[in-house]
Amino acid sequence: MTTNITDHYSFGGLRGRIENGLAMLNSAPTVETLGPVDEFHIGGRAATAHLVEQLDLDAGDHVLDIGSGLGGTARFMAASADVTVTGVDLTEEYVQVATWLTELVDLSASVHFIHASAAELPVPAQAFAAATMVHVGMNIPDKAAVFGDIANQLAPGGVFGIYDLMVAGEAHPDYPVPWAATRSTSFLETPARYVAHLEAAGFRSVEVIDRTQAALAAFEQLAAATGNGPPALGLHLVMGPDTPTKFGNLVAAVRSGAVVPTEIIARR
Repeated sequence: MTTNITDHYSFGGLRGRIENGLAMLNSAPTVETLGPVDEFHIGGRAATAHLVEQLDLDAGDHVLDIGSGLGGTARFMAASADVTVTGVDLTEEYVQVATWLTELVDLSASVHFIHASAAELPVPAQAFAAATMVHVGMNIPDKAAVFGDIANQLAPGGVFGIYDLMVAGEAHPDYPVPWAATRSTSFLETPARYVAHLEAAGFRSVEVIDRTQAALAAFEQLAAATGNGPPALGLHLVMGPDTPTKFGNLVAAVRSGAVVPTEIIARR
């Protein structure tokens, strides 16, 4: 299962594609300019900012970012909230590229990445004030176990912010989608199931926020921005040549109501 998931996300040459995109921009990379390629989720940087706003982070907090991808969420938190971040991701190429991008924007002192599974976090217990998980749960079959591990990593009073794609009922999207080529590696669950897993893991306060309208607005903005072709930096560099099919299936599922972009804020 792990191999199938990492194979879906990694097909080599990602750093080179991003380097070419940066050359086309002809400007020094910043946390802001990297947003179109390193925020691999619906709504991009705006969605990240909305999630982080709910976490009430204090300067100096240590944050755990599960499924950190190319590091966009981690770098945004470090730059905007003055926190340190440890990112964990299952895909080795993503960890390598995330580390390189972090060096480019001079944030290596406050952000670093580990190649590991969310189910086997190599981090100390109660070491983090907060944790984030952005568009990751769709690839996690045993969310109950992972949420239990995350609860153990959080200090008492810690907060866990999730932004995932969830299902409203029995309907599922057509495949492929950005997170899976087939349903065999897609583990969509309802918000109610997430809440049950979190409460079983010991989280005492759980708030669910439907982000469908923000997602639909983001789709419209993206369509307008890419009307004349893909930008120099964009998620097509990450998703590969079948990006239109993956993205089209995702948009259709959200518009139909089968898939619901959802935030959950859980506190210990």
